[in-house]
Amino acid sequence: MEQAIETRYKVSGLKCGGCVAKATEALSKLPGYVGAEFDLKNGTAAVKGGVDSRAVVNALTQVGYPAAADAG
Repeated sequence: MEQAIETRYKVSGLKCGGCVAKATEALSKLPGYVGAEFDLKNGTAAVKGGVDSRAVVNALTQVGYPAAADAG
Protein backbone atom coordinates (compact mmCIF):
# COMPACT_ATOMS: atom_id res chain seq x y z
CA MET A 1 0.00 0.00 0.00
CA GLU A 2 1.30 3.45 -0.92
CA GLN A 3 2.41 5.66 1.96
CA ALA A 4 0.63 9.03 1.99
CA ILE A 5 2.92 12.03 1.73
CA GLU A 6 2.88 14.21 4.86
CA THR A 7 3.81 17.89 4.78
CA ARG A 8 4.08 20.13 7.84
CA TYR A 9 2.90 23.72 8.09
CA LYS A 10 3.03 26.49 10.66
CA VAL A 11 -0.51 27.79 11.18
CA SER A 12 -1.57 30.91 13.10
CA GLY A 13 -4.91 31.44 14.80
CA LEU A 14 -5.95 27.86 15.53
CA LYS A 15 -7.38 27.99 19.05
CA CYS A 16 -10.11 25.37 19.37
CA GLY A 17 -11.88 22.39 17.87
CA GLY A 18 -14.10 24.70 15.83
CA CYS A 19 -11.01 26.22 14.25
CA VAL A 20 -9.71 22.75 13.40
CA ALA A 21 -13.08 21.82 11.87
CA LYS A 22 -13.09 24.96 9.71
CA ALA A 23 -9.49 24.38 8.59
CA THR A 24 -10.16 20.69 7.89
CA GLU A 25 -13.21 21.56 5.79
CA ALA A 26 -11.15 23.98 3.69
CA LEU A 27 -8.39 21.41 3.16
CA SER A 28 -10.84 18.60 2.33
CA LYS A 29 -11.77 20.41 -0.90
CA LEU A 30 -8.20 20.24 -2.24
CA PRO A 31 -7.24 17.62 -4.84
CA GLY A 32 -5.11 14.86 -3.34
CA TYR A 33 -6.08 15.58 0.29
CA VAL A 34 -6.12 12.49 2.51
CA GLY A 35 -6.21 13.93 6.04
CA ALA A 36 -4.67 16.36 8.48
CA GLU A 37 -3.58 16.48 12.10
CA PHE A 38 -3.45 19.79 13.94
CA ASP A 39 -1.39 20.66 17.01
CA LEU A 40 -3.06 23.69 18.61
CA LYS A 41 -0.35 24.10 21.26
CA ASN A 42 2.47 24.34 18.72
CA GLY A 43 0.46 25.93 15.91
CA THR A 44 1.25 23.25 13.36
CA ALA A 45 -0.58 21.11 10.86
CA ALA A 46 0.52 17.85 9.27
CA VAL A 47 -1.32 17.47 5.98
CA LYS A 48 -1.42 14.03 4.35
CA GLY A 49 -1.79 13.40 0.66
CA GLY A 50 -0.35 14.70 -2.58
CA VAL A 51 -1.64 18.22 -2.03
CA ASP A 52 0.10 21.25 -3.54
CA SER A 53 1.81 23.24 -0.75
CA ARG A 54 0.69 26.59 -2.13
CA ALA A 55 -2.90 25.34 -2.26
CA VAL A 56 -2.72 24.32 1.42
CA VAL A 57 -1.28 27.71 2.44
CA ASN A 58 -3.90 29.55 0.38
CA ALA A 59 -6.82 27.46 1.67
CA LEU A 60 -5.87 27.91 5.32
CA THR A 61 -5.11 31.62 4.91
CA GLN A 62 -8.44 32.25 3.13
CA VAL A 63 -10.41 30.80 6.06
CA GLY A 64 -8.53 32.95 8.58
CA TYR A 65 -5.54 30.81 9.58
CA PRO A 66 -2.39 32.25 7.99
CA ALA A 67 -0.07 29.36 7.12
CA ALA A 68 3.43 28.72 5.83
CA ALA A 69 5.29 25.57 4.87
CA ASP A 70 7.37 24.44 7.84
CA ALA A 71 11.02 24.20 6.82
CA GLY A 72 11.89 22.12 9.83
